[in-house]
Amino acid sequence: MTTSTISPDSHNTFESTVRGYTVGGRAHSLSAWFVLSLRLMMGYAFAYSGFTKLVAAEPFSAGGYVANVAATNGNPLASVFAWMGSTPWVVEFANVAVPWGELLIGLGLLVGAFVRLAAFFGAFMMLMFYFGNWDMAHGFINGDFAYMLVFLAVAAFGAGRILGLDARLETYDLGGETLLERYPRLEYILG
Repeated sequence: MTTSTISPDSHNTFESTVRGYTVGGRAHSLSAWFVLSLRLMMGYAFAYSGFTKLVAAEPFSAGGYVANVAATNGNPLASVFAWMGSTPWVVEFANVAVPWGELLIGLGLLVGAFVRLAAFFGAFMMLMFYFGNWDMAHGFINGDFAYMLVFLAVAAFGAGRILGLDARLETYDLGGETLLERYPRLEYILG
């Protein structure tokens, strides 16, 4: 069972219990600015990456990367990447999903809309890149893994509520109820 609480006396205090272990802390008042900067940094990086792939002179192609990268580096998912690279519909899907996904994830983070959804897909893409770029020369942690954790932190801290459209979307009035009051499950994609 997982529980999380925010202390009623301070929004900077947080606590979470997972399988009987409780951790908690108090965030510094500047933490909101750091979370915002992480959201904007990842938003810019992904929007830029997706945009440059979409406007490049040559169309983006994931086929060579997917088919060849995992086989050369001792990747535990080498057979999965080989299957993806040899399956035409998967390659075609990746050719569209990677640039458009990067652009949409980036734009969502930049404007602070659907941040948890964008961060989830950003973390998923980074997980795929982590395994695609598998390299144990420096241990299990590399840049792809670190960026995956940044996306998860952006989602966990509800970074879309900090100078983002999610703050407005969550409190949008639907005849006396806010959007989140009427549809509480939207909390998993907004914030």
